[in-house]
Amino acid sequence: MADGSAVQASVRDKVSPEEWRIRVDLAALYRLVALQGWDDLIYTHISARLPGAEHQFLINPYGMLFEEITASSLVKIDLDGNVLSETNYMINPAGFTIHSAIHEAREDAQFVMHLHSDQGVAVSAQKEGVLPLSQHALIVLPHLAFHDYEGIALNADEKSRLVADLGDKRLMLLRNHGTLSVGSTAANCWVGMYYLERTCRTQVLALSGGRQGVLHASNAAIDTVRDQSPFALAGKIAWPACLRKLDRESPGYDA
Repeated sequence: MADGSAVQASVRDKVSPEEWRIRVDLAALYRLVALQGWDDLIYTHISARLPGAEHQFLINPYGMLFEEITASSLVKIDLDGNVLSETNYMINPAGFTIHSAIHEAREDAQFVMHLHSDQGVAVSAQKEGVLPLSQHALIVLPHLAFHDYEGIALNADEKSRLVADLGDKRLMLLRNHGTLSVGSTAANCWVGMYYLERTCRTQVLALSGGRQGVLHASNAAIDTVRDQSPFALAGKIAWPACLRKLDRESPGYDA
């Protein structure tokens, strides 16, 4: 067997019921990303802040595929990067930089997801950013921020700039890098990322035949959709459906 076993003894009886629920939701996010094909081998990361004043949060064990992650295998760390749970794995240093910054700065950022999908990176490398080419794009645009690429996120000095660029937005394009979503629940974080990733995929497809003749939505339509944000409702009704899909196609995440 390769170094580091993917088998992790259950910690359900060692944590509070609330922490266990958060662990299950976070593991579900990892599995859903894998099912969508948005994972990047063992790279990228999703985190969840735990209740309490200590600002502890959970993140993936660095070295496990997203399809392997379970509620028990998630690693608990603090804002200084100290590992607080038993694990055979380290954590991704870049993941710590990005997620610790956002969890510390945004009380509403209970869940934070960062991806390197093909379409997300492609649009993040386009000067115009997200264009108003689809209904998904119009849903995303009012909630979207941008952050310029500074290299692999290993420099603690980048934290303040990342947080400032995110502001109060729930979605972000990290230029030349990828996508990011924050949510007060796993459901809201997931739905936000789903809309952003669909937006990017549609834009890549629409522009693949050339930019001439591509139709932008009207300003009137953009203003109308801004007031029709479906995030909350979609989270309530889409999340249970996604969990049922996991139960069929990727069981074991809640172990």
